[in-house]
Amino acid sequence: MSALTAEALITLDGIADHQRRRTSRIASVLGNHLGSSALDYAVAHHLLEGAEHTARARDSDRLAWYRRTSVRDLTHLSTDQHIVLSPCPAELLRSEISETAYYLVGPDTALTPPEAQSLVRAALASAAEHGFGTLLIQHAPVICLLNRRQLDETLHSWALTRLPGTVFTDYTAHPEVLARDLIHEAAHNWLNDALATHDVALPTDVTFFSPWRETSRPVYGFLHACWAFSLTVLYTRQARHGVTGAVALFLDTHLRQQADQFSVAAKYLEQALSYVPAAEIRERIGRAVGSAMDPA
Repeated sequence: MSALTAEALITLDGIADHQRRRTSRIASVLGNHLGSSALDYAVAHHLLEGAEHTARARDSDRLAWYRRTSVRDLTHLSTDQHIVLSPCPAELLRSEISETAYYLVGPDTALTPPEAQSLVRAALASAAEHGFGTLLIQHAPVICLLNRRQLDETLHSWALTRLPGTVFTDYTAHPEVLARDLIHEAAHNWLNDALATHDVALPTDVTFFSPWRETSRPVYGFLHACWAFSLTVLYTRQARHGVTGAVALFLDTHLRQQADQFSVAAKYLEQALSYVPAAEIRERIGRAVGSAMDPA
């Protein structure tokens, strides 16, 4: 898959405007001086959630920080066009905004260790080399590294609708594996923005069998899986050629597993896509799945 094709899949008119409008509304509420970049969009949601959290806790000093902070105040946390966070487990939060743990940038956010920053830079470079750099700039500008794992351990990653543009992920010492998971979660963020841009409301009472979860899922979850795993396959298929040893075996296993999953999911894809009124989104998901299933 060429870089041009990867770019074409994620290029959708209206998403940047949606992000700017949302950022502007948050800046108006908080009084911050936020810009119009994808990073501003992601950081704005951290500031909004942080302000709400601290207001409820009646922490006036911390609330004031969330109301005055902008991206310019966080450059010490940045790597290229991304902010990289690496909180310790005790700093993770749980609340009504998420069933899973999450983290919000704050006045006491520590610098990410140099080794982790280097790993992120290498992962971003690998993604960009294979055509997914724009996806990560626009939809994963805030990267939150969680637990360092070995290749034979389960890797967990997720994104939250309340924190668009942020990716939470475990990681290994291998940048290709981190790039794969960043692309997967950025794909979720992209689809959420795309659906919001086109005011798409999917039915919650229609389900399809998802081989990734081995259970029936609503249209939203089913299509999210199809889209995100498609992009990881397209990336992995290319990145695999540049690695050897254990990482190569790891990526080969991923590709074999996804081939089996897509052979099942493809049976339901056309019907699931029929619930998406926006042709632009239907086309991209369909093309991504088709490309993922075609190794040529």
